[in-house]
Amino acid sequence: MIAGALTLLMAQPAPEPPLPPAAAIAAAPRFAPPLDRPMTYRVTTRRLARDGTMASYTAVYVLQWSRVGRGIELSSTLRGVESDARPELARALTGLLQPLVGQTMTYLVAPDGGRLDLVDPEGLWRRVLARIETMGADAERPEAKQMASLIAALPPADRDRLVTSDIRALLAAANPTLSGAVHGEGTQTLSNVERTVIDGAAPLEIDTRWTVDRATGLVMAETRQNWVAGPGAAGKTLVEERLRELKFADPA
Repeated sequence: MIAGALTLLMAQPAPEPPLPPAAAIAAAPRFAPPLDRPMTYRVTTRRLARDGTMASYTAVYVLQWSRVGRGIELSSTLRGVESDARPELARALTGLLQPLVGQTMTYLVAPDGGRLDLVDPEGLWRRVLARIETMGADAERPEAKQMASLIAALPPADRDRLVTSDIRALLAAANPTLSGAVHGEGTQTLSNVERTVIDGAAPLEIDTRWTVDRATGLVMAETRQNWVAGPGAAGKTLVEERLRELKFADPA
């Protein structure tokens, strides 16, 4: 169960949508995140469960941007995790994320918003693993130790992806699909539909829609849906949906 939950949380929809047509490419988006107020970031993932229902979990972050030298520093704190999954699956999902609740993760962002790096990943994962082991000892839950072993065995790049993929998704300039297509003022909505076949499975359709704030270069909303085509004329089935929402507000 825990190994499956880890795979569930780490899975990223793939592959990325192709670049937009040349006519849509005009200029790199401006990158000017707000430095004077925190932001709330909600990431909800819904996946089709074996019983045919959609199981979901939502991670809620508080973000604070600040200027450091020529670049930007982002502090991200996971405030909490919510799930409507079955109790055993919900425990596994929140068990993985719970050690990160309250942890402040710091990122350095390039001046143009095109690159993001996690600061002191070794220190972060030392704290997380120690917290998992402490939680397991206090609650006498062997699954916590198993989770610590699984995370410790992950390659560093995979561990870092757990805490960078959602943050990187906020940066229009870091997304090759958006970096050349966002320009001007106000907000801009872009969409993309991709169809692919992975390892001989049923055809997969990936529908993605972004809303970008052109003044800041931030992706304020993203909806990504993965559909699997049914046999014959049976239509298609939604197997995964990921919703990202960024707001200029600090949760109560």
